[in-house]
Amino acid sequence: MTVAMTPETYLAELPAERRAALSAVRDVIRANLPNGYQETVHDGMLLYCVPLSRYANTPNTQPLWYVALAPAKHYNSLHLMSVYGSREQEQQLRAAFASAGKKLDMGKACIRLKSADDLALDAIGALVASIPVDRWIEIFESSRRRPSKRGTP
Repeated sequence: MTVAMTPETYLAELPAERRAALSAVRDVIRANLPNGYQETVHDGMLLYCVPLSRYANTPNTQPLWYVALAPAKHYNSLHLMSVYGSREQEQQLRAAFASAGKKLDMGKACIRLKSADDLALDAIGALVASIPVDRWIEIFESSRRRPSKRGTP
């Protein structure tokens, strides 16, 4: 097995069923991804991130993740990092799945799916579109700040 260097070769190396599911979700992500994010292959998944050339102040010297998409052993996974950090976005996602009559199979930020039909794709697109790069960097930076110990009991 070769190591994919581009999203296209990554998808081409997948079995047909996995390729169909991930390609459909990828299309939604790409259609809604705000300008400034980069699509790449990283750690065996499609990654949509803030490139290091735009923001290098990460604790692990890796690009700042926004969305990731990958096959797992028994399912495919869609990682929406904004949902992990925002109760409001999680509630929007849950409400959209309920409204669409879809079952949301989710961990903290990982949505498990067999096919794109398992998802409320409009809701996924709206969440992806909701945070421009500069705002995502602000959110990340504010999550890294430690509250002052002054005035705490």
